[in-house]
Amino acid sequence: MKVGLEKLENHEGVAVRALLDSGATGLFIDTTFAREKGFKMEKLKKPLLVRNVNGTVNAGGAITHQVECNMFFKGHVERARMDVCNLGKTEVILGMLWLAAHNPKIDWEKGEVEMMCCPPICGKRKQEEKRKEVKKVERDKDKEMLKKLVPKRFWRWRKVFGKKKLERMPVQKTWDHAIELKEGFTPKKGKVYSLSREEREKI
Repeated sequence: MKVGLEKLENHEGVAVRALLDSGATGLFIDTTFAREKGFKMEKLKKPLLVRNVNGTVNAGGAITHQVECNMFFKGHVERARMDVCNLGKTEVILGMLWLAAHNPKIDWEKGEVEMMCCPPICGKRKQEEKRKEVKKVERDKDKEMLKKLVPKRFWRWRKVFGKKKLERMPVQKTWDHAIELKEGFTPKKGKVYSLSREEREKI
Protein backbone atom coordinates (compact mmCIF):
# COMPACT_ATOMS: atom_id res chain seq x y z
CA MET A 1 0.00 0.00 0.00
CA LYS A 2 1.14 3.57 -0.64
CA VAL A 3 2.02 5.58 2.47
CA GLY A 4 3.65 8.94 3.11
CA LEU A 5 6.72 9.36 5.31
CA GLU A 6 7.57 12.79 6.75
CA LYS A 7 11.02 13.74 8.01
CA LEU A 8 10.89 15.23 11.50
CA GLU A 9 13.69 17.76 11.03
CA ASN A 10 12.34 19.58 7.93
CA HIS A 11 8.81 18.07 7.42
CA GLU A 12 9.74 16.94 3.90
CA GLY A 13 7.40 14.23 2.64
CA VAL A 14 8.25 11.09 0.67
CA ALA A 15 5.73 8.72 -0.93
CA VAL A 16 6.61 5.03 -0.58
CA ARG A 17 5.07 1.65 -1.29
CA ALA A 18 4.89 -0.30 1.97
CA LEU A 19 4.61 -4.08 2.18
CA LEU A 20 2.29 -5.59 4.81
CA ASP A 21 4.10 -8.67 6.10
CA SER A 22 2.72 -10.76 8.97
CA GLY A 23 5.93 -12.78 8.89
CA ALA A 24 8.02 -9.76 9.89
CA THR A 25 8.13 -8.58 13.49
CA GLY A 26 8.44 -4.79 13.45
CA LEU A 27 8.73 -1.85 11.05
CA PHE A 28 11.61 -1.75 8.57
CA ILE A 29 12.98 0.69 6.01
CA ASP A 30 15.52 -0.17 3.31
CA THR A 31 19.07 1.11 3.94
CA THR A 32 19.69 2.36 0.39
CA PHE A 33 16.28 4.00 0.16
CA ALA A 34 16.69 5.78 3.52
CA ARG A 35 20.11 7.15 2.51
CA GLU A 36 18.98 8.28 -0.95
CA LYS A 37 15.95 10.11 0.47
CA GLY A 38 18.00 11.75 3.21
CA PHE A 39 16.33 10.28 6.30
CA LYS A 40 18.15 10.96 9.55
CA MET A 41 19.48 7.70 11.00
CA GLU A 42 19.91 7.20 14.75
CA LYS A 43 22.54 4.72 15.86
CA LEU A 44 21.38 1.96 18.20
CA LYS A 45 23.23 1.31 21.45
CA LYS A 46 23.32 -2.40 20.63
CA PRO A 47 23.12 -3.96 17.10
CA LEU A 48 20.18 -6.26 16.40
CA LEU A 49 20.61 -9.49 14.46
CA VAL A 50 18.02 -9.74 11.66
CA ARG A 51 16.99 -12.92 9.88
CA ASN A 52 15.10 -13.40 6.63
CA VAL A 53 11.78 -15.26 6.37
CA ASN A 54 13.62 -18.52 5.59
CA GLY A 55 15.71 -18.19 8.74
CA THR A 56 18.96 -17.12 7.09
CA VAL A 57 20.90 -14.08 8.32
CA ASN A 58 20.15 -10.91 6.33
CA ALA A 59 22.84 -10.08 3.76
CA GLY A 60 22.99 -6.50 5.06
CA GLY A 61 24.20 -7.71 8.45
CA ALA A 62 22.91 -6.63 11.85
CA ILE A 63 20.60 -3.62 12.34
CA THR A 64 22.66 -0.72 13.66
CA HIS A 65 20.38 2.28 12.96
CA GLN A 66 16.77 3.39 13.20
CA VAL A 67 14.73 6.06 11.41
CA GLU A 68 12.05 8.03 13.26
CA CYS A 69 9.39 9.72 11.10
CA ASN A 70 5.70 10.52 10.76
CA MET A 71 3.69 8.06 8.68
CA PHE A 72 0.49 9.02 6.84
CA PHE A 73 -2.17 6.83 5.22
CA LYS A 74 -5.73 7.96 4.31
CA GLY A 75 -6.11 10.31 7.27
CA HIS A 76 -4.16 7.99 9.58
CA VAL A 77 -1.15 9.64 11.23
CA GLU A 78 1.41 8.13 13.59
CA ARG A 79 4.99 8.55 14.80
CA ALA A 80 6.93 5.50 13.61
CA ARG A 81 10.38 4.11 14.42
CA MET A 82 11.71 1.87 11.66
CA ASP A 83 14.72 -0.41 11.77
CA VAL A 84 17.14 0.22 8.89
CA CYS A 85 18.20 -2.92 7.01
CA ASN A 86 18.62 -4.39 3.54
CA LEU A 87 15.15 -5.00 2.03
CA GLY A 88 16.18 -5.37 -1.62
CA LYS A 89 13.50 -3.90 -3.89
CA THR A 90 11.10 -3.28 -0.99
CA GLU A 91 11.20 0.22 0.51
CA VAL A 92 9.22 -0.24 3.74
CA ILE A 93 7.83 -3.25 5.60
CA LEU A 94 5.02 -3.03 8.17
CA GLY A 95 5.20 -6.18 10.25
CA MET A 96 3.07 -8.12 12.72
CA LEU A 97 3.49 -5.74 15.65
CA TRP A 98 2.07 -2.90 13.53
CA LEU A 99 -0.72 -5.09 12.12
CA ALA A 100 -1.73 -6.28 15.59
CA ALA A 101 -1.70 -2.75 17.04
CA HIS A 102 -3.85 -1.21 14.26
CA ASN A 103 -5.85 -4.25 13.15
CA PRO A 104 -6.61 -2.78 9.68
CA LYS A 105 -9.47 -4.05 7.54
CA ILE A 106 -7.88 -5.63 4.46
CA ASP A 107 -9.69 -6.59 1.26
CA TRP A 108 -7.19 -8.97 -0.31
CA GLU A 109 -9.20 -9.33 -3.51
CA LYS A 110 -9.36 -5.57 -4.21
CA GLY A 111 -6.04 -4.77 -2.54
CA GLU A 112 -7.65 -2.15 -0.28
CA VAL A 113 -6.71 -1.29 3.32
CA GLU A 114 -8.91 0.65 5.77
CA MET A 115 -7.78 1.94 9.16
CA MET A 116 -10.88 1.36 11.31
CA CYS A 117 -9.54 0.10 14.65
CA CYS A 118 -6.59 2.40 15.40
CA PRO A 119 -5.34 2.65 19.00
CA PRO A 120 -5.79 5.98 20.89
CA ILE A 121 -2.17 6.98 20.21
CA CYS A 122 -2.84 7.34 16.45
CA GLY A 123 -3.52 10.73 14.91
CA LYS A 124 -6.69 9.55 13.12
CA ARG A 125 -8.28 8.43 16.39
CA LYS A 126 -7.27 11.72 18.03
CA GLN A 127 -8.72 13.74 15.14
CA GLU A 128 -12.03 11.86 15.31
CA GLU A 129 -12.24 12.34 19.08
CA LYS A 130 -11.45 16.05 18.69
CA ARG A 131 -14.15 16.46 16.02
CA LYS A 132 -16.70 14.76 18.30
CA GLU A 133 -15.67 17.02 21.17
CA VAL A 134 -15.99 20.16 19.00
CA LYS A 135 -19.44 19.06 17.80
CA LYS A 136 -20.57 18.46 21.38
CA VAL A 137 -19.36 21.93 22.43
CA GLU A 138 -21.17 23.48 19.46
CA ARG A 139 -24.39 21.63 20.33
CA ASP A 140 -24.16 22.78 23.94
CA LYS A 141 -23.59 26.38 22.79
CA ASP A 142 -26.60 26.19 20.46
CA LYS A 143 -28.80 24.89 23.28
CA GLU A 144 -27.73 27.69 25.61
CA MET A 145 -28.29 30.30 22.88
CA LEU A 146 -31.76 28.93 22.12
CA LYS A 147 -32.72 29.10 25.78
CA LYS A 148 -31.75 32.78 25.82
CA LEU A 149 -33.57 33.67 22.58
CA VAL A 150 -36.62 31.40 22.69
CA PRO A 151 -39.30 31.83 25.42
CA LYS A 152 -39.52 28.88 27.80
CA ARG A 153 -43.04 27.94 26.68
CA PHE A 154 -41.64 27.14 23.21
CA TRP A 155 -38.65 25.05 24.39
CA ARG A 156 -40.27 21.74 23.52
CA TRP A 157 -40.16 22.87 19.86
CA ARG A 158 -36.56 24.10 20.11
CA LYS A 159 -35.43 21.82 17.26
CA VAL A 160 -37.35 24.07 14.86
CA PHE A 161 -35.12 26.99 15.89
CA GLY A 162 -31.89 24.99 15.68
CA LYS A 163 -29.14 25.55 13.11
CA LYS A 164 -29.64 22.13 11.51
CA LYS A 165 -33.29 22.85 10.70
CA LEU A 166 -32.52 26.33 9.42
CA GLU A 167 -29.90 25.13 6.94
CA ARG A 168 -32.20 22.77 5.03
CA MET A 169 -35.10 23.41 2.69
CA PRO A 170 -38.64 23.04 4.09
CA VAL A 171 -40.27 19.64 3.62
CA GLN A 172 -42.76 19.58 0.75
CA LYS A 173 -46.42 19.53 1.79
CA THR A 174 -49.63 18.68 -0.08
CA TRP A 175 -50.82 22.29 0.25
CA ASP A 176 -47.70 23.78 -1.38
CA HIS A 177 -48.52 25.77 -4.55
CA ALA A 178 -46.30 26.23 -7.59
CA ILE A 179 -45.86 29.68 -9.12
CA GLU A 180 -46.81 29.25 -12.76
CA LEU A 181 -45.02 31.58 -15.20
CA LYS A 182 -46.66 32.95 -18.35
CA GLU A 183 -45.78 31.18 -21.57
CA GLY A 184 -42.80 32.80 -23.28
CA PHE A 185 -41.67 34.63 -20.13
CA THR A 186 -37.91 34.88 -19.79
CA PRO A 187 -36.52 35.67 -16.31
CA LYS A 188 -34.31 38.74 -16.24
CA LYS A 189 -31.35 39.45 -14.04
CA GLY A 190 -31.97 42.25 -11.60
CA LYS A 191 -29.47 44.66 -10.16
CA VAL A 192 -27.87 43.58 -6.89
CA TYR A 193 -27.96 46.29 -4.27
CA SER A 194 -25.31 46.22 -1.55
CA LEU A 195 -26.45 46.75 2.01
CA SER A 196 -24.67 48.65 4.73
CA ARG A 197 -23.58 46.90 7.93
CA GLU A 198 -26.52 48.42 9.84
CA GLU A 199 -29.00 47.24 7.20
CA ARG A 200 -27.57 43.70 7.24
CA GLU A 201 -27.83 43.56 11.02
CA LYS A 202 -31.51 44.62 10.87
CA ILE A 203 -32.22 41.87 8.35
